[in-house]
Amino acid sequence: MMTTKSEKPKLIFVYNADSGLKNTLMDSAHKMFSPKTYPCKLCDLTYHALGEKKAWKRYRKNAKAEMKFLHADEFQQLYKSKFRPAFELPVVLVEDQYKLELLLSNKALDDINDLQTLINRIEGYLEKHST
Repeated sequence: MMTTKSEKPKLIFVYNADSGLKNTLMDSAHKMFSPKTYPCKLCDLTYHALGEKKAWKRYRKNAKAEMKFLHADEFQQLYKSKFRPAFELPVVLVEDQYKLELLLSNKALDDINDLQTLINRIEGYLEKHST
């Protein structure tokens, strides 16, 4: 990753869900009634039925990285279709001015069973790539 010493790493969290109130309500219902079939592990790790998990909110507010959170449709719109086929959502990406790199793939997120493990994985990356 190419960052200058004064620049924080830029992480993009892309959920496997579309934006909008209707989609949010449908996703919440899916998570409550059929959590094992819900297709977004990133959502599952960082949110519960009533909203963002407090520990995640606290972590992201104090993180040593810039963080951007996008739904699938927002990612598609902002980064066009050029990047989308390369990533099965959800994913966590690292953005520099030239490219997007995969930090946590869909498979890697599936293998994470709790929020603290997600935070530890992000922190491990940030420690290795801090300036």
